[in-house]
Formats: sequence, structure tokens, C-alpha cells
Amino acid sequence: MPFDRKIFAAVRAARPVLLLALAMSMSCVSGPASARDGAPGITQRTVFPAFDPAAPACSPPPGLGKVLGFVQENDRDFLQGADHGLAMAAKDRGLEYRRVLTQNDPAKAAEQIRSFTAGKVGGLIATSSDPGVVSRSIQQAIWSGAFVGTIVPPPATLLLNAPQYATGKVLTDAAIAHINARLGGKANVVLLTQDTMEFLAPRFEAMRDGLNAMPGVTIVADIAPRPVTKEGGFETMKTVLLANPRIDVVLGGDAVVLGALQALRAAGKDRPDQFLGGIDGEPEAVAEIKKGDSPYKASISLSSPVFGYAMGQFAADWLEGKSVPQAMDILPIALTSANMAQYEADLANPAPVFADPARRDGYLKMYGNICYDTRDRYVNFPWSSEQK
Repeated sequence: MPFDRKIFAAVRAARPVLLLALAMSMSCVSGPASARDGAPGITQRTVFPAFDPAAPACSPPPGLGKVLGFVQENDRDFLQGADHGLAMAAKDRGLEYRRVLTQNDPAKAAEQIRSFTAGKVGGLIATSSDPGVVSRSIQQAIWSGAFVGTIVPPPATLLLNAPQYATGKVLTDAAIAHINARLGGKANVVLLTQDTMEFLAPRFEAMRDGLNAMPGVTIVADIAPRPVTKEGGFETMKTVLLANPRIDVVLGGDAVVLGALQALRAAGKDRPDQFLGGIDGEPEAVAEIKKGDSPYKASISLSSPVFGYAMGQFAADWLEGKSVPQAMDILPIALTSANMAQYEADLANPAPVFADPARRDGYLKMYGNICYDTRDRYVNFPWSSEQK
């Protein structure tokens, strides 16, 4: 076949494109990190077995720093407790600890998560008031090989939740007992919800189920404060009191119920026989309960220093190539005068709690196993131990 300069020129011009295509094709199969880039995780509801602490070790993630970062949604006591536990665990395990407070700004949270990922942070705990805004940046952190923990919403390599319906029921049962014993079975009730966050909705379903079964109870307001802070609870309760000046029971998260208490006091509508109860075991709520004559009667503890310490320990384990849980329950505890002293000691120093399996099991329950080598099986659905 005679030499054709036009064909030769065309092949020569195409050569860089062919080499680029070959290089891209090879990069897709060259190693585990690139192969898992973009993995969707476990997206179907899955029941995880109990965590196996003796699971075989894996590879430590390459190229990541021994740094634990916390993107903190706001400075309410519950998240301050998580910060306390994370900082203690980082110190105990020799990790540098960095915390960023985003003040309820989801866009800022997403930006900070991306910044931590770009900085090769090896462990990340992320919270946000709008999970949809931060989910992509969280996935990118997971794809980088980092340990990523979240509090309730997915995605995460370790997702923390509470048995939400059971948590709401524990508080509701305490309120019902008070209504029957102190209020003659009759009460005007305010529910300060977080129904806009679907993952927390079961706790408020439990409240409605219990209270609606009582003929003498009227739920006069069922509303989600914005933001979910003490200030948000205060403003919401001020509005409720304009239409309903006599309130007997207020239930919700501690932060917003503490705001409601402040509004009741400002309006002169607080009474010793009222039942205000919250969830989270925040220090200000505990202080109110200890007064004895406060309308604030109960708080369901989800001990954030204890789970923060656990998440920090598991981040360190991940960086050493160990297997860690995929999911973890923080168990609800109704605070009483009988257990208050031990509870406060555990808040201050969660390290002995984590080190003692019997004490730890009173606060935490762990499920599934995951490590750097199996990180494509991260949790990417709204996990709950209550869903079978």
C-alpha cells in the first residue's frame, strides 16, 4: 500500500488523544482509592449485626493527617458536650483537634467540610441544620479515605442516632404520670418539635401517640421553632402565649424548652405544678431539675460527651487501620436525683465510661463493622435501630 501523508498526519495528530484515553482507562483500575471514588455507599435500609470489636484489622488510610476535625452547627450545650468528648479523645490518642463553629449556616458548614478534606484531615465529625446542603461535601470526605462521623443524618462511615421513638416515649411517659398525679388528668400541652428534620420525627410521633390517648389533654400548639435554639424556643413560646395564656406541659429538645421556660417566666405564667421536659440532658436543664420547685421536671439524657469521646476514639482506630462500628445508638436515660451525681461525673470525664464495657453499654450500643478497606459500605440511608 503506497505511503499516504494525509493518513500519517491524522494518526500523528490523534496520538495524544489516544494516549490520554488509555491513561484515563488505566487510572480507573489502578488502585482501591480511585476505584471507590464516587461510591454511593449503602443506600437501602439495612439491619446491621452487633459490632465485632475483634474484627480483622485493615489498612490505615494513606496520606491523611492525624487530625480530628469537628464542624459544629452551633454552640448549644448538647453540641458543646460533644466537643468536650471529642477534644478529650483526641488528646488521649495523640490527634490534633480542630473545631469550627458554623452558627447554623449550612453553606459555611459545607465549605468547612471541604476545607478539612482538602487539608487531608484524617477524622471528621460533621453537623448541620440542613443535611441536604452538606451531604455532597461529606461524601467527598468519605471518598478521600477519612473517618467521617455524623449525628443522625447520613452519609457517614459511623452514623450516630438514638432510638428516637423510645426517646420520645420515655419523656412522654414521665409527662403523663405528672398530668395524672398533679393535674387531675387534664392539661394544655405545647410540643416544640423538630419535624423539619425527618430523622428526629419519631420522637414527636411518640409524644403525640401518648398524649392523644388521654381524653383530658389538648395539644394547643405543635410547632417547630426556627432556629432550634433557646432563642427560637423563647420567641415561639411568646407567640403561643398570646392565644393560649395557660400552659401546663411543654415538651421538646432541652434548648427550645429552656427558651419556653424563659418566656413563661417573662410573662408571669410559670407555675410549680407545670411539667416542662426536654431531651438532651443539657446542663441548664439539669440545673433547673435540681432546684426542686422549677417547672422543669425532666430531661432525657443523650450524653453527648460520652458519644463524642467514643467517636473520637473510633476516628483514631480508623487511622490505625482498625475496624470501627458503622452505626451507634446513644441510649436515652431519664435523669433522676438517684442517678444525677454519677451522670454529672460521666459528663465531666467520659474516658472511664468508654474504658469500662459495663458502664459504656449503659450509654452506647454499636452495630456493624467498617474500615478504610471497606469504606465503600458507608451508611447512606436514614439508619435507625428501631427500623427492622
